[in-house]
Amino acid sequence: MKERGMDLFQNRSLRNVLKMFLQVEKLFSGMHRLVFFLFLFGSTLFYSCEYKHPDLDKEEISQKTKDSLSYLYKYHYTLNKNFEVWSDTVKLAQLPFKDKFVTISKGDRVVVAEFMVQPSDTVDSVWVKVARDQKTQGWIHKSDVVNQLVPVNIGSQSIFLFSHTHASYSLAVVALALAIFLFRIYRKKKLLLVYFNDINSVYPLMLCFLLAFSATIYETMQMFAPDTWQHFYFNPSLNPFKVPFILSIFILSVWAYIIVFFASLEELFHQLSISSALLYLLGLAVCCIFCYFFFIIATSFYVGYICLFMFFYVLIKKINSRMTYKYRCGKCGALMKEKGECPSCGAINQ
Repeated sequence: MKERGMDLFQNRSLRNVLKMFLQVEKLFSGMHRLVFFLFLFGSTLFYSCEYKHPDLDKEEISQKTKDSLSYLYKYHYTLNKNFEVWSDTVKLAQLPFKDKFVTISKGDRVVVAEFMVQPSDTVDSVWVKVARDQKTQGWIHKSDVVNQLVPVNIGSQSIFLFSHTHASYSLAVVALALAIFLFRIYRKKKLLLVYFNDINSVYPLMLCFLLAFSATIYETMQMFAPDTWQHFYFNPSLNPFKVPFILSIFILSVWAYIIVFFASLEELFHQLSISSALLYLLGLAVCCIFCYFFFIIATSFYVGYICLFMFFYVLIKKINSRMTYKYRCGKCGALMKEKGECPSCGAINQ
């Protein structure tokens, strides 16, 4: 009886092992392959998401340079960094006097003069000393520098302005587009819209995808590598080969977006009249704004990655369907599957 019981136990164990292998096999089929691919993509994406710190132990590096580099990679900016005041007024503490301040105003230029760490400070242990001139200088929390001061370079100021003003501008564009769309619907005119009633080009949909991709990468950095993005904010670069991998992907997507945007303009004004093209551009702007906000929010809930790959699947399908068009009309430039009458303008192509 014991031997039979042991055999039965072993058979059950074997069946459980077989079931486990079957479940593993199912895991890599169907939609689970997409999850596995997402995992590989994420692993590659975060393989190098931080700036490489220089080796400060070399003897040929002076102590002043070592301190400067240490501040740069620890606080994302170093001594003699120039800032411009963004807030209306900024109070600079006259330490060690806690109740004594000096005020600087919006538009003033200041320079970083010193760093100090106060472990007992419950608000922010790191203080930064900035100076406008010899008489006007004082201390400010490092956390207040990001919100009240802007680095004096075009890249950082562009990022700052976009992150603080894009919502209002986007809402204005959306409101204008909706008003025009409602007016067009009221007059019962046919509307051209990306993907649903699109032109004979894949560039507009690709433009929306690139913006969605950039928004996903941006929000990913905000969630998993905020220090990398903050370092990039204080030290921006348009070169995708001198930054961490995740920033390289982001910068390349921005460059690709600019290139595809001009390609979309060329296709748009070639196929449509000026008024129809401008109206289509307005609708394209609405779609891009929607993609940006949707993927920013969806990525924060980890759903954006699945939505992005679904979007990519739709884009690939449209590219494949467009490859069936082998000819282009000699009169209007519309795509055609075969020679003969153009479905757009009616011209005969032989």
